[in-house]
Amino acid sequence: MVRCNQCGRDFGTEEALAMHNAAKHYVYKQKKNYNKGMLWWVGGIIVIVVIAWYISGNNNSLKSTVVDGEDNNKGEIQKITLSLKNFNYYPTTITVKEGLPVEIKLDDSIKGCYRTFVIKDLGVNAYSKNPSEVIQFVPKQKGTFEFVCGMRMGRGTIVVE
Repeated sequence: MVRCNQCGRDFGTEEALAMHNAAKHYVYKQKKNYNKGMLWWVGGIIVIVVIAWYISGNNNSLKSTVVDGEDNNKGEIQKITLSLKNFNYYPTTITVKEGLPVEIKLDDSIKGCYRTFVIKDLGVNAYSKNPSEVIQFVPKQKGTFEFVCGMRMGRGTIVVE
């Protein structure tokens, strides 16, 4: 005979006592009380650190913007370097000449989907793994065209004169 310590009832087997205790004397585990104020502080600090890390990683984009393609009427390549500034391509407007080759370099501040460069109306759709891989094309029509990243998050305008 086995006796329940909580209610004093007798049972014939240990198994019967275990079933009784599970059904009648289940002890609810108390939920842990977290300090909600402390959770907000920790969460806020994490957000600030992530934002600071992201911003500090993009500071070099301001130093490396080069647009060179103004006096290339001798058949030379029009070279343009794009950077990332304020979550977008920089410069956002570039001007090139019709019929002359264009070489676009995406500097090392550009990451993720921004490395896929698309000018749909000019038939340009290219991925540059790193700054040494340039995007080359020859604009064959004059006009103003939109360029975007692979997910259309970054965008700008290319003017072909």
